[in-house]
Amino acid sequence: MEINTIKTLGQLKAAGYKTTSIKDELRNNLREKIKSGKPVFEGVHGFENTVIPELERAILSRHNINLLGLRGQAKTRLARKMVELLDEYIPFVEGSEINDDPLNPISRFAKDLIAEKGDETPISWLHRNDRFFEKLATPDVTVADLIGDVDPIKAANLKLSYADDRVIHFGMIPRANRCIFVINELPDLQARIQVALFNILQEGDIQIRGFKLRMPLDMQFVFTANPEDYTNRGSIVTPLKDRIGSQILTHYPESIEIARTITEQESKLDQNQTDVVYVPSLARDILEQISFEARESEYIDNKSGVSARMSITAFENLISTAERRALISGVDKTTLRLSDFVGIIPAITGKVELVYEGEQEGADVVAESLIGSAIRTLFPEYFPKIEKLEKPDEKTPYSDLVEWFFAESGFELLDDASDKEYKNILDEVTPLDELLKKYQPQLAKEDVYFMKEFILWGLVEYKKLSKDRFAKGSQFRDIYGSYISKF
Repeated sequence: MEINTIKTLGQLKAAGYKTTSIKDELRNNLREKIKSGKPVFEGVHGFENTVIPELERAILSRHNINLLGLRGQAKTRLARKMVELLDEYIPFVEGSEINDDPLNPISRFAKDLIAEKGDETPISWLHRNDRFFEKLATPDVTVADLIGDVDPIKAANLKLSYADDRVIHFGMIPRANRCIFVINELPDLQARIQVALFNILQEGDIQIRGFKLRMPLDMQFVFTANPEDYTNRGSIVTPLKDRIGSQILTHYPESIEIARTITEQESKLDQNQTDVVYVPSLARDILEQISFEARESEYIDNKSGVSARMSITAFENLISTAERRALISGVDKTTLRLSDFVGIIPAITGKVELVYEGEQEGADVVAESLIGSAIRTLFPEYFPKIEKLEKPDEKTPYSDLVEWFFAESGFELLDDASDKEYKNILDEVTPLDELLKKYQPQLAKEDVYFMKEFILWGLVEYKKLSKDRFAKGSQFRDIYGSYISKF
């Protein structure tokens, strides 16, 4: 339909336009996408076999939807993606506050205008990107904000009494007629405000200051909520839950591969950063494993969750740590180091809720332990597993390396050391070369030094070496030597 040529109600009728409700609009366009095999909800990863099929069934059922899940589980992103299932443009009566359908007007303004002008009633076109409304539920939200109120200034200007429904100022929900309306963190909405939504969801009535208006609003509601909110900050009142057609549970990424895809997609890096810093694949895996470790940690409140935003901001910090080091050294390119992971600690401490034991340990200590746990978990995938119990004088794959530290008393690795200094220090630890040659013979040249450092950190986590952190870097030593130095 050439919308540029259709400017009046008469032209719209002549073009054969038929009114479709927003729920049928979403349903019809989803049906076409599914039948044609086109991807639905592009850019949302990890939900292909769980959340997205349930969401598609809810849309096909014409349901209002509640997305229930912990923070950072793409609930709002899913709601925003539903806009892509709307028609590109829809017509509305020009000047209408509530996007009146020209063929089925519901406001007094639109009805009076059509009665006056008939087929000459002017119409405008609304793009699908303008058909998404979002409101964060906060304790200060009022019924007037959402539904509307009497406007005394309008009454005075129009010289109308308060008994005239033209003095009504419509709230966000009526103004979102024929649109997707999202209420985020629904349990935070006061119970009396939730009650005001009952009729809108079920019967389509709105009541404002004694006016009972039969206005069958045409809307797709999407709510988001955190399960923790049901007991801590508030709850969804039972009659409102009863009026929501489908409740869909979201979840965190179930594999490192999916988590990596999300982080790479969402992290905000410019071309300079990607050109300057080479990132080994193992570094990306360690970064994502930190979030998996955090969700299982006894120091972190798993009821509040660990947002996917933690990995995203941590990755940005990680790249910036290496970039800063390159700027200090005056080089154009550098490779990410495992020691650069100290730079992500601020991104971790700001994203996790600690339980009492975690508070006792301290946020920084917990963050460092998560990095160590991630390395410990991934280490056996690359090198022989280190057993807790070993026979005395038994030769292990790491015996030569441990003996080297016992003989050489270890070394210091500075955070801002130049690439040349960094490589020279690790090259002195000759047993590392033998381990790489034997267990990682196909390792890319660019990843060699990161993997060398990974071996050292892995042995620290398995109590074969010790690592002490100081202001400018870390010191690696034989574990027994570190005990002796304390006395």
